[in-house]
Amino acid sequence: MRTQSLLRAHSLAGGCLRSGARSTSRVPRCAFSSAVLPRAGQSNGAVFGSWMSEKTSAAQRRWQSGTAAAVMKQAAADPSTLTQETIVENLDPVEAARLSKVRNIGIAAHIDSGKTTCSERVLYYTGRINSIHEVRGKDAVGAKMDSMDLEREKGITIQSAATFCDWTKNENGKDEKYHINLIDTPGHIDFTIEVERALRVLDGAVMILCAVSGVQSQTITVDRQMRRYNIPRISFVNKMDRMGANPWKAVEQINQKLRIPAAALQVPIGREDNFQGVVDLIHMRSIYNEGQKGEVVVVKDEVPADLVEFAKEKRQKLIETLADVDDEMAELFLDEQEPTPEQIKAAIRRATIALKFSPVMMGSALADKSVQPMLDGVCDYLPNPAEVENMALDMKRKEAPVKLVSYSSLPFVGLAFKLEESNFGQLTYIRVYQGTLRKGMNVFNARSDKKVKIPKIVRMHSDEMEEVQEINAGEICAVFGVDCASGDTFTDGSLGYTMSSMFVPEPVISLSIKPKNTKDTANFSKAMNRFQREDPTFRVHVDAESQETVISGMGELHLDIYVERMRREYRVDCETGQPQVAYRETITKRVNFDHTLKKQTGGSGDFARVVGWLEPSESLSENKFEEQITGGTISEKFLYACEKGFNASCEKGPLLGHRVLGTSMVINDGATHAVDSSEMAFKNATQQAFRKSFIQGAPQVLEPLMKTTITAPNEFQGNVVGLLNKRNAVINDTEIGPEDFTVYADCSLNSMFGFSSQLRASTQGKGEFSMEFSHYSPAPPQLQKELVAKYEKEQKDRN
Repeated sequence: MRTQSLLRAHSLAGGCLRSGARSTSRVPRCAFSSAVLPRAGQSNGAVFGSWMSEKTSAAQRRWQSGTAAAVMKQAAADPSTLTQETIVENLDPVEAARLSKVRNIGIAAHIDSGKTTCSERVLYYTGRINSIHEVRGKDAVGAKMDSMDLEREKGITIQSAATFCDWTKNENGKDEKYHINLIDTPGHIDFTIEVERALRVLDGAVMILCAVSGVQSQTITVDRQMRRYNIPRISFVNKMDRMGANPWKAVEQINQKLRIPAAALQVPIGREDNFQGVVDLIHMRSIYNEGQKGEVVVVKDEVPADLVEFAKEKRQKLIETLADVDDEMAELFLDEQEPTPEQIKAAIRRATIALKFSPVMMGSALADKSVQPMLDGVCDYLPNPAEVENMALDMKRKEAPVKLVSYSSLPFVGLAFKLEESNFGQLTYIRVYQGTLRKGMNVFNARSDKKVKIPKIVRMHSDEMEEVQEINAGEICAVFGVDCASGDTFTDGSLGYTMSSMFVPEPVISLSIKPKNTKDTANFSKAMNRFQREDPTFRVHVDAESQETVISGMGELHLDIYVERMRREYRVDCETGQPQVAYRETITKRVNFDHTLKKQTGGSGDFARVVGWLEPSESLSENKFEEQITGGTISEKFLYACEKGFNASCEKGPLLGHRVLGTSMVINDGATHAVDSSEMAFKNATQQAFRKSFIQGAPQVLEPLMKTTITAPNEFQGNVVGLLNKRNAVINDTEIGPEDFTVYADCSLNSMFGFSSQLRASTQGKGEFSMEFSHYSPAPPQLQKELVAKYEKEQKDRN
């Protein structure tokens, strides 16, 4: 059917081109010239073919523009009535053929599950790289996707890296070429924003699990992120060659812990050291890898004799699981019909895209086994860009939701999801959702409404790049010379659309930071600005009280990496320490004062007398100044100066130099001098009276208490409560769920430094916590003594 419509399209296109002599002028010159220049390894026939398809698509665009416009109109008018099926059905046949062969996927998993090792094999088998290098290899080259020196040294992924490759898959005896945009993400919770923004723009994902550990803490976090952006996923159980490998435990945990129906599509042949390959349960055949690096895939039509019964049982389990989530499969199952391999594959694809099912495949990336069937699975079961629903908000119609349609002929809409500093300036990664992005085109930033010209478009291959002339709908690219922030939407100016921003978690840890040498200040601020632009979870602010620069992030490793990058990339050595806590001061009893300021220095002097009392006010939140003068002993303008003196004294308390809270001052008498009294004299007299009275009023240091929420699996409840008791926290409430429990407590900010590391250590990395300011409360007497002694010593040293 598809072939006939394509032929019809070609004949129509031919007619268009013949009947209108000027119609070829619609082909952009840059696209024309780039098509005519042969690329490496491309024959002249291929060049002519691509040039023809360019001409055809231009004609096709005109032929289809009426339909595309109608679909877009409906997408904007009422997006709920426009189904994804309608969008796919109305696709230009040439466009449909292109999109059906595009996959945008991410690889996400817990730390050390083998994401980067797996990406390395994918790149090798698709011909993107010529040799395989290990993450912590002896050759010190490191994996392709870990392009930063720090990543290679530490053996972890810090930044998500994007690349693209072509995978040739055999379908019904015919080779079909699929274009895969791949993003390898970090596993560490500290770099969770990298996973977040990759999943924001991808259409599908491969979730990798360790065959020994199964579902781990970060797997649960990644699962939560996939659900947030409705990402269909294939599960790949890696490390099948490891001691204690048990893929069935992993399958069971996906069902129970992640609560998504899952079933294995494969059965391992051998296990641990004896792992040889897999049995494909859909076609009931064996798949082995041969060759030095497993590059030769050998498919045998029979199943090893000892596995026949087990494979049949697991195939039945697969069909039953699919029958629970897919109507067509349920009908076959109830009629007791044996489904064909094509029907099983179609059911897996439908259920996976509908987020009702996750197919599980298995292999070992390090042992070079069964990675190719996983690539076939990506092509078979994950959606192409046209099959995924993407929404935007129309700013011209009070942010009404609109559906984006992945047709290249429509007006352009794209999202800048990641920024990176490179040798040539800022590199902006863009996902094109609708329309076409061309070199030299003018686009509009929806947030700032600025017009920007696109000087250069590249496809990324980790840290290398390949220049291209245009990028069509559904693809991912990077552009140079575009000033924007992470999460900005770009349009061609005809649409007022903006994409919803992604979820950014709140920072959990802060450090004070300053350059060791003052001459490095310029580079220090340059680095700070750049890191903030690149990473929304990295925050910098200057504390108003202590004037310290404070950096906040997702964990100690997160901040350590930035301090280290500053040293390497900007040659700035920094000193870090705990940020100062914003303490407060107050008094606890009433003190009367009668203070006179007298100064005679020849000529006019200073004279002011203030009488009254200082006392705690009703609430800690306010300071109060009151005058109860009778008979005009102090004039109005001097009383105004007294109030200014009181407010200035409250800014910097006598105990620690921190702000004063909950103090009330009343002035009810005083005296003035006809010549020597001035506003300045009364301001100073009030300040002196305040200091003297405050020290006599049993002063107290207040410390900030934080409302802390901790969530962790139930088995760690004792450990978490123990950690809180050590910090003298007040536990307000506990909620116990089927798997997790949540504790709500008030803890002093001072005792919470370093808590994130201890929480991770005592919950195997599965605990999460968040803090927000609650209220001020009196500090323990011992802490008060220490703080006052430290402040007095600092004052002495200063003087």
